[in-house]
Amino acid sequence: MMANLFSIFDPVASFNLPLNWLASFIGLTLLPWTFWVQSNRYSKLFNLVFNQLHTEFKTLVGPVASKGHTMLFISLFLLIVFNNFLGLAPYVFTATSHLAMTLSLALPLWLAFMIYGWFNHSQHMLAHLVPLGTPGALMPFMVLIETTSNVIRPGTLAVRLAANMIAGHLLLVLLGNQGPSMSSSILSFLLITQILLLTLESAVAVIQSYVFAVLATLYSSEVA
Repeated sequence: MMANLFSIFDPVASFNLPLNWLASFIGLTLLPWTFWVQSNRYSKLFNLVFNQLHTEFKTLVGPVASKGHTMLFISLFLLIVFNNFLGLAPYVFTATSHLAMTLSLALPLWLAFMIYGWFNHSQHMLAHLVPLGTPGALMPFMVLIETTSNVIRPGTLAVRLAANMIAGHLLLVLLGNQGPSMSSSILSFLLITQILLLTLESAVAVIQSYVFAVLATLYSSEVA
């Protein structure tokens, strides 16, 4: 039962190529060509979202941040939110429910931040290991705790996103599997419940994407 339940996350295709993972970039094919060549409602909506995210990420990074600086995290947010919404569609592979996807996003960012910070701001990175006002006797323990907390950051980013996507999809599948065994009166209530749950999952898709991007932005600000 458990194997069948989690099999909905298996990347299975009728070809030998991992075509399921290509669904992560299918959004580029859905955009109309007019989006790229002239101003219309699609480009205006994108610019509105872009400017709003730039304003919020710039506050986290600092006043020296430019649109080029925050573009990395805006692109990260858009990629994750698109894949989260794509996974809510029936029979569509959910890439962000796999650690292979989420860890591939979190680990390179974390490594880049650490390499940049230790090579360019070594004293600043060492100062982060011992919070201000720490007693001398506790300093070795604080260094160990802060180092451990820093090392597990990419793992917590990846697991948080994947676990939230898995939990919502499993709940939807569990409710959907109960439909054939229910009476028509209860079936209508189940349908309303699934619609409400799908609405909640849509909000979770946006929130988790935003949390991932914000935490990545905060990690980058610590090494500046």
